[in-house]
Amino acid sequence: MSITEDEARKVAHLSRIAVDDAALPALARELNGILHFMEQLNEVDVTGVEPMTGVTPMRLKRREDVVTTGGMPEKILSNAPDAREGFFAVPKVVE
Repeated sequence: MSITEDEARKVAHLSRIAVDDAALPALARELNGILHFMEQLNEVDVTGVEPMTGVTPMRLKRREDVVTTGGMPEKILSNAPDAREGFFAVPKVVE
């Protein structure tokens, strides 16, 4: 699989990254390098290898699944860029 300059331009557009036309060949080469490395990873035999959440063996912490009110709306909303009447305010995205 190979990425063309047009595909690199489209990836940059979808990623919201401004890329000059002169930089597109370099971007396409980088993306091709990434895809080549991923193809190499597909060749690795992983039969019998358990999926991991990290490189060190550990159990995930478990807690009882209990519904609560949260009890700290002021603290949570203090991180919001715009909060109104006890809720997160977000811009309208659908007309």
